[in-house]
Amino acid sequence: MDELTARQMPHSAEAEQAVLGSMLIDSRCVPQVISALRSSDFYLSVNREIFDVICGMFNYSKPIDAVTLLDEMKLQGVFNEHSTQNYLVELMRVTPTSANVGQYIAIVRDKALLRGIAETAAEMSAMVSEGAGSSDEMLESAERRIYALRQGRNINGLEPISSILSDVYKHLAELVKNKGKLPGLSTGLSSLDDIIMGLNNSDFIILASRPGMGKTSLALNIALNVGKKSGKAVAVFSLEMSKQQLAMRLISADAFVDGKKLQTGLLSTDDWKKISASAASIGATKILIDDNSTLTVSDMNAQCRRVQDLGLVVIDYLQLMTSAGGGDSESRLQAVSEISRMLKIMAKELNVPVLCLSQLSRASTQRTDKRPVLSDLRESGSLEQDADIVLGLYRDDYFNREAEEHNSAELIVMKNRHGRTGTVDLQWLPEYTTYTALEKYAEP
Repeated sequence: MDELTARQMPHSAEAEQAVLGSMLIDSRCVPQVISALRSSDFYLSVNREIFDVICGMFNYSKPIDAVTLLDEMKLQGVFNEHSTQNYLVELMRVTPTSANVGQYIAIVRDKALLRGIAETAAEMSAMVSEGAGSSDEMLESAERRIYALRQGRNINGLEPISSILSDVYKHLAELVKNKGKLPGLSTGLSSLDDIIMGLNNSDFIILASRPGMGKTSLALNIALNVGKKSGKAVAVFSLEMSKQQLAMRLISADAFVDGKKLQTGLLSTDDWKKISASAASIGATKILIDDNSTLTVSDMNAQCRRVQDLGLVVIDYLQLMTSAGGGDSESRLQAVSEISRMLKIMAKELNVPVLCLSQLSRASTQRTDKRPVLSDLRESGSLEQDADIVLGLYRDDYFNREAEEHNSAELIVMKNRHGRTGTVDLQWLPEYTTYTALEKYAEP
């Protein structure tokens, strides 16, 4: 018996009982407990069953106490005539006070995390013993599992609808609290925010255009706005431009100093003042840049997991992540499809928006109306399917030098899983390599 006890996974029966007892003694504790714990955090099956029933009662706004809980357990068929009633009475008897429910929750969560670490270690040890994959694949799997534990989420497991509904309640409460404010991070372009509701967690967003249209500049505008306004970390992965080039663009756009002046060093005293103020402002943000051109999605994912308070990931650009040499068209299509799917999974795992830049095919240049459409996405099948939002950048004077309006641009919302599509009018400022909003919205 002692040997069996010694092999038990980490848990605290007393803390689990105190958490449940607190909810029965004082129903005001119920929202706090449900928002902090999940059914799987309870080690003892009887405690999991009681917690699940309480969650269901809470979701249906039923009164919660020992009598109503007992009746609900009978209705759900989890009532044991010989022990359940006595156990509920025991829960309330052994709970000193509901005032310490926060401490009880912390103990239960800590023990659940220790069990998760032990289970992950055992699974990884089994994978190594069985030779189930390469070392890189095993390392990726281990990092995913540890990150999921750190974020307090289970992976590869079914979750009761009751706990999912409690998350929905919590999210709705936050929206009510914000009184109609934007649910996602602002792009800095209010007309775009109105259409896509900002940059929302787990969204995979594609910003596409022909080369030289300024999609990198627009992405940097968005990254800088998120970094300044939200205070969250922004991870920028540049497979094309160097860190210094990106920093120069950020300064030029933020300080409104001509980019050519920055490149040549022909700067006035006033320019230096603007640059100094802008550098201080940008430096105060938590923007992180990696310009390694050989990065894979796994590399990016692993780095992002270690970033505290991550708000946004920007990748410039998707086609550079395909294998060098490209291979035949079929293998290239397969590579981009895999990358696209992995980026969507990364956005979901990290629970942050991922903004990925993409090139458009030459098909748009062969039409009379050269505005981008979804089918213009290179290797479009997977990109069009995986993306939650697809934005297309278009400037008429890029194709037609005789265009009536120079430097006017359109940001076309070609796909929006959250709602409507449309077009946002922008102004391109080439000397500062930046876009500004004209704040006009046109229906498609």
